[in-house]
Amino acid sequence: MFLPPGFCQRSIVTTLGTMVYDTADASLWSSGDGDRQSKPTLVFLHGFGGGSSAYEWSKVYPAFASDYRILAPDLIGWGRSDHPERNYQVDDYITTIIEFLEQTCEGSVPVVASSLTAAIVIRAAILRPDLFQSLILTTPAGLSDFGQDYTRTFFAQLVSTPVLDRLLYSTGIAVSWGIRNFLEQRQFAQPDRIFPEIVEAYLESAQQPNAEYAALAFVRGDLSFDLSLYIAQLTVPTAMIWGRRSQFTGPEIGQRLAALNPQAIRGLQVIEDVGLTPQLELPAVSIALIRRFLALLK
Repeated sequence: MFLPPGFCQRSIVTTLGTMVYDTADASLWSSGDGDRQSKPTLVFLHGFGGGSSAYEWSKVYPAFASDYRILAPDLIGWGRSDHPERNYQVDDYITTIIEFLEQTCEGSVPVVASSLTAAIVIRAAILRPDLFQSLILTTPAGLSDFGQDYTRTFFAQLVSTPVLDRLLYSTGIAVSWGIRNFLEQRQFAQPDRIFPEIVEAYLESAQQPNAEYAALAFVRGDLSFDLSLYIAQLTVPTAMIWGRRSQFTGPEIGQRLAALNPQAIRGLQVIEDVGLTPQLELPAVSIALIRRFLALLK
């Protein structure tokens, strides 16, 4: 897997298996163990899609390593973490995200999260607000928001067909051209921003043993839900970042969600000419916005 210089891998054990995470090597980013221990923690959680992993934030989180103790896990079923054979549900990720924070953090911490995972983090923060100091979320959407039903889309129906689902994954998703097509069609506004390393990192994650279980659960819509039914319960200070050209979930979804809870949602910034993952497409802009919102939400 791909790691930025100055970072190493560690792991914790959750109820669903081992979760591997990236964290900074103190020798590069601080003057000693005392300095490292005194830093506040900042957590980065990746979204879902064919080959997703903590790599999604790897162009962003090094910019914060001098000031924060960085934690960027591969969620269960993705990247280097365990891939149990199961029908993944939203509660699996709510539970393991909470377990990760309980085991790696002391007190509440700011969490940066992406897309459907960001929506799941909102539900985790509703259940355990004591773990979350603030939320900075890129395109947080449940994919079935405001009564829309993602599971009725043609692709979700197609991937729900037994046997065909595994065939589609092995021949159309977990291959180089499938990864590039997914990134071009679903994640990026500008295909020329997709460098070979990005494709290679997604492909390596997608080809891990049993990687199809979590990926197909996502594509089928097993992890989708209507975030508008939950967001009014959120009390943790939150900011949202939205790519103007996000597929399926445009900025108008974010504006409607923010209007349901203006007390908690303190900011919504739309970035022009960017798709679902501004952290990969325009990392420098994403870094600047995260810094701005970390200060705003203190």
